[in-house]
Amino acid sequence: MSLISIGLSGINASSAAINTIGNNTANVDTAGYSRQQVMTTASAQINIGLGVGYIGTGTTLSDVRRIYNSYLDAQLQNKTSLSAEANAYADQAAKTDKLLSDGTTGVAAQLADFFTKMQGIATNATQASDRSAFLTQATAMSARFNSVASQLSSQNDNVNAQLNTYASQVNDLTATIASLNKQITQASAGNTSPNSLLDTRNETVRKLNELVGVNVIENNGNYDIYTGTGQSLVSGATAYKMSATPSSTDPLQYNVQITYGQSQTDVTSVLERGAIGGLLNYRTDILTPSANELGRVAMVLADQVNSQMSQGIDSKGNFGSGLYTSINSAENISHRSTGKTTNSPNSGNLDVTIADTSKLTADDYEVTFSDATNFTVRRLPNGESLGTGVLGKTPPDVFDGFSMTLNGNNVAANDVFKVTPTRNGASGIAVALTDPKDIAAAAPLTATAGASNSGTGGFTQPVLNTKSNIYNPTQTADLRNAIKDSAPMKLVMGAASSTGVQSYKLLDATGAAVLDQNGNAIGGTIIQGQNNTVKLNIGYTDNTTTPSSQTAFEVQMTLSGSPVNNDTFSIGLTGAGSADNRNALAIVGLQTAKTVDVVNGGVGTSLSGAYADLVSTMGSHSAQAKSDVTLNAAVVAQAKTARDSVSGVSLDEEAANLIKYQQYYTASSQIIKAAQTIFSTLINSL
Repeated sequence: MSLISIGLSGINASSAAINTIGNNTANVDTAGYSRQQVMTTASAQINIGLGVGYIGTGTTLSDVRRIYNSYLDAQLQNKTSLSAEANAYADQAAKTDKLLSDGTTGVAAQLADFFTKMQGIATNATQASDRSAFLTQATAMSARFNSVASQLSSQNDNVNAQLNTYASQVNDLTATIASLNKQITQASAGNTSPNSLLDTRNETVRKLNELVGVNVIENNGNYDIYTGTGQSLVSGATAYKMSATPSSTDPLQYNVQITYGQSQTDVTSVLERGAIGGLLNYRTDILTPSANELGRVAMVLADQVNSQMSQGIDSKGNFGSGLYTSINSAENISHRSTGKTTNSPNSGNLDVTIADTSKLTADDYEVTFSDATNFTVRRLPNGESLGTGVLGKTPPDVFDGFSMTLNGNNVAANDVFKVTPTRNGASGIAVALTDPKDIAAAAPLTATAGASNSGTGGFTQPVLNTKSNIYNPTQTADLRNAIKDSAPMKLVMGAASSTGVQSYKLLDATGAAVLDQNGNAIGGTIIQGQNNTVKLNIGYTDNTTTPSSQTAFEVQMTLSGSPVNNDTFSIGLTGAGSADNRNALAIVGLQTAKTVDVVNGGVGTSLSGAYADLVSTMGSHSAQAKSDVTLNAAVVAQAKTARDSVSGVSLDEEAANLIKYQQYYTASSQIIKAAQTIFSTLINSL
């Protein structure tokens, strides 16, 4: 081996190092680039003679090594997926939080103003302007419920669209990884390392982690990619397609599936990282509960106000009618259940009727049939069992305030239905009254003292304790007819005993005794000088049963002071144009009455409290999401710094190496020059 060859080997080595330094420098800002380093080994030695030893023959390029740490890269990949999840979640959560809490878009201010306007009627029940103002506000509030529900629905549509877009991007990335696996396998056939391809693949996996959290298993140089709980996205050179399609149980919400040949696997419940995981977590934690809770507040409001309106008398002297459309209209009850797409052909659907709004939750439910009539109910998403029921039972089984009946053809074993009792409550609320005079501000019964009374007896206005069932027209009609037929009535006081005990009896307009449901004359006693609660149970015919039966409605009032014998207190229907405000006050009381979430023996909460709880809960989720974004950004930055400390390009280090290898190149050139000088001297000496 000549001195020239040794010099040439040094030039080749230094030239390769300088080229590598240049490549590192050029890619200092290339995402995912791992710096490279030229590796050399000493060339074979030559024995120059027995007893003398060996001399070297220069250097040999052995490898262009990629400086890479798989552990640090895996940490960066994992933290990237968590950060992407936090960002996607926080972006959506902030929108919902602002929608619900903002005074110009939320419901709280409108709800408070609704009761304020009703208080105006209670203050002056005959004032037409106050009635008109209340009706206008009731319309504005229902419109606000509708608007918020519409925007939540738009957010759901946006989630569906983003899931579809992200699934398409996932497919592009997994196809790229599968192609890179193939290229890397081919390029590595000569036991060489295709550094640029390896970097490109790692960067593609990082981008994939921004969309959906994945785990990587290296298998003979290939990256096998798994997501969720082990569902494959890439296996060698094969990529499996991801798609976002309407759920089989709820077409309004898209689920994520992976296609393997002719079959599809739903992975929605196991995707927790990446932007897709963030969207799905947002939908589960915030969007669906918000829509359901908003719907529950709207339904409780409509139900309670309508029920109380039914207890009163309007300005025309008629019993009150509902302020809002019925929550149990034929349209509403048919839109609370969706059959799974895999149900038996021509299977019917379920009509879902609200039996008690105070027992409603903000959950969805899954109903699974074991045969044509027997079913089990589970609460979603946690799967808690609520028990079993029988379809067609009279009265129907009630679960969390709702019951179900069959609509259409029979169902079959293994048919599954998703029941959403409150989802459409906010979008469906609408004002039914159009005439302010139809607002029932007065109580139905009014008492007056007899003109000829000579005692000091006092009384409170009668209260109708029996509630009409606004969802049972027959029961409501029976009750109202009974009240009309009974009035006017008269409490006639008897003589007082020496101990102050005084009897009374209830007579009708003809002077005949008013009877209870058992046919007995209604009467009782009071103690003079005390406040005496008097409950009058007046019998009437109940036509809701077959055959009809006898029942009673209860009127309650308080007698005080010392009436004398034959003093009377008349009870009659409240007339048209009355200034009575008792029913208006009862409606105002609904603002603070515990009418929401009265379950499991709890006291429940008010309408205002329920909405405030919703705003507070979603605000907490949003605040936590913002905190998670900041935390995860710091963790990703830390992981990237750790990765770059090993694999990243340092311009200072590359500049120092460049000077080093420039000197190396110059020195190798001098070796060749020295060889040329020696050769020239030898030639010239001949």
